[in-house]
Amino acid sequence: MKTKSLLVTLFVSCFFGLHAEDLLVQDTKIGLGKEATRGTEVTVHYVGKLTNGKIFDSSLDRGKPFVFNLGQGQVIQGWEKGIQGMKEGGKRTLTIPPNLGYGSRAVGPIPPNSTLIFDVELLKVK
Repeated sequence: MKTKSLLVTLFVSCFFGLHAEDLLVQDTKIGLGKEATRGTEVTVHYVGKLTNGKIFDSSLDRGKPFVFNLGQGQVIQGWEKGIQGMKEGGKRTLTIPPNLGYGSRAVGPIPPNSTLIFDVELLKVK
């Protein structure tokens, strides 16, 4: 099983040119509204998970979207890069390596050196 997993990882890395430190962005729904660009205020709903599937945070569970200014250092680098270019109404899954997340720091329920997976929906761009 480990060999199969390693082969898949190597194939993906070679074919797509991905490295462990690269952000993976997967659009699950393309939005049609305003585009999120550096300097805009964005409103999102999100669910954050670890690679084992454990949810560590969710704006949906709180019933309150998250608002921040893109490109102002208010969020982790994986979000800065991964949200940019989204359009209102769009949905994305961001797979964020540790170097674009919290790195070697533990943050709440997030262990050090964790790859983070966020399902994000862009609600509004201002």
